[in-house]
Amino acid sequence: MGLRINDTVPDFTAETDQGTIRFHDWIGDGWAILFSHPKDFTPVCTTEFGAVARLKDEWARRGTKVIGISVDGVDEHRRWKGDIEKAGGAAPEFPIIADRGLEVSKAFDMLPAEAHLPDNPTPADSQTVRAVFIIGPDKKLKLSMTYPMTVGRNFGEVVRALDALQTSTGKGVATPANWEVGQDVIIPVAVNDEAAKEKFGTFEKVLPYLRYTKLPR
Repeated sequence: MGLRINDTVPDFTAETDQGTIRFHDWIGDGWAILFSHPKDFTPVCTTEFGAVARLKDEWARRGTKVIGISVDGVDEHRRWKGDIEKAGGAAPEFPIIADRGLEVSKAFDMLPAEAHLPDNPTPADSQTVRAVFIIGPDKKLKLSMTYPMTVGRNFGEVVRALDALQTSTGKGVATPANWEVGQDVIIPVAVNDEAAKEKFGTFEKVLPYLRYTKLPR
């Protein structure tokens, strides 16, 4: 069975280009994003790592650690980071997991249990290792996205989704389509009108089950 929203994410020990980590310990008490790639030195993934590197201050502002994963080894990761910085204009200071044995990819259900890499593998051999996992301080999966190899990920959307998750978790609200920080939020259906007025003050009732309000401070 695949990893589902609110499942505790697998804990594992792995080698990275910055040393050995124990995943849950590495996450600590904050948020984390694991973003995966089928192989180093591939064009789309190189642009994505550059995008993540340029967002360094945004991750820090949100108390969020980021970590990459690829099925190549530590030495390849270190060499690849030079290309990422050259192409992306920012040094990727986050670690990259070396998942040569595919243990992490399988644990996160990105590859089937029987998967193995042939000699001289190509990205096609691990193409499903193209996912984003947002993990909460409770070590539970809050959101996942999976992409094909030909479509670069929109990390602006990842930041937006992270904002929405942190807001909904911390404030007891929901967020509408295309929501961004500063916009009105949705009062959960489980909160009746009386309780909503007490908790949020005034609100706009569009439908019996759709009520907008300002984000509580």
